[in-house]
Amino acid sequence: MIKVNVLLADGFEEIEALAVVDLLRRAQIYVGTVSIGEEYQVHGAHGINVQTEDLFEEADFSEADAIVLPGGMPGTTNLKEHEGVRKVVTDFAENGKVVGAICAAPTVLGELGLLKGKRVACYPSVENEIQGAVIVRVPVVVDGNLVTSRGAGTAIDFALELIAVLAGREKAVSIAESIIYE
Repeated sequence: MIKVNVLLADGFEEIEALAVVDLLRRAQIYVGTVSIGEEYQVHGAHGINVQTEDLFEEADFSEADAIVLPGGMPGTTNLKEHEGVRKVVTDFAENGKVVGAICAAPTVLGELGLLKGKRVACYPSVENEIQGAVIVRVPVVVDGNLVTSRGAGTAIDFALELIAVLAGREKAVSIAESIIYE
């Protein structure tokens, strides 16, 4: 079974996180939501609280095939400041596991030096924070094992591309059709 961990920090962008969780689960991909804080409940940037399955310290990342970082503020800042997140993201990227980041979250990868020479999509206002990458202004970019996307408006595209990378294009098309996404 394919396993994905979506990391949630206080101030995360709800659409970016929950579209991924919802659509990957529809594709029968196991998705674990992981709070990087001290509580299972994580507060979204727009007042939507989410109850996670695990705290960061409880999650077994060795079993996961992919990790996803939603954007939002101050969620992205909170992800950047978490030592464990930095380590896990670096380990995934260096070991060829899929790393997804949307909106401002690609800056986490950029600060870790993981985007040098890579094609990247991100939120327009953070483009200048990502040094050494080729910024591409399309909804979703796949470069090797990195999947990046621009923001809340591209969350469905992002989730479908993650499905395509993890479970095949046919599965992504099937999910898109099932939600009447054209």
